[in-house]
Amino acid sequence: MMRTTRKIAVTIAAAALLGATGGTSAQAAPVAAVGTAPSACRPANHLAKISNASSSAGHRHYRVTLTAPRGYAPCRLAGSPTDVRFSNHGSESGITAGRYGSQRTAVTFGPGHPVHFDIQVPNNDCGIPADEASFTLRAPDGEIPGTSVADGKLRVAAGTLVGPVRSGV
Repeated sequence: MMRTTRKIAVTIAAAALLGATGGTSAQAAPVAAVGTAPSACRPANHLAKISNASSSAGHRHYRVTLTAPRGYAPCRLAGSPTDVRFSNHGSESGITAGRYGSQRTAVTFGPGHPVHFDIQVPNNDCGIPADEASFTLRAPDGEIPGTSVADGKLRVAAGTLVGPVRSGV
């Protein structure tokens, strides 16, 4: 009899718990609801797009905008991306980029908090066409593992520099 009473009590407690969660188990809760959302800074968790930006004396500029869809956790980025490489239709251009600007300022990136960085290309020749830039993002305490990729048309040349990540689009 005691064993039967215990089974009934466990069944009632489980039914009450299931009813309190709206008929779903705790494991089926959305990732963001339990605080374990994956970081927006991971390359697979954000989108990056290259667009034309205003030119300056002697340089063409392009803006790389990063956005993160809902469901990812915000993170901190700082400085210019590293290992920046450009390719056109899958063929590497042979151009790598240096960096400029403050490398210490940290910004928040995540859903609703887009960021961008500048690609500055010397305007001394026509440059090499590219349709993709690959790069490694940096956090305040080091590089973020993996390679991010941005799509969009641009022209690059020797002496191309990449600015630090900044808030906004």
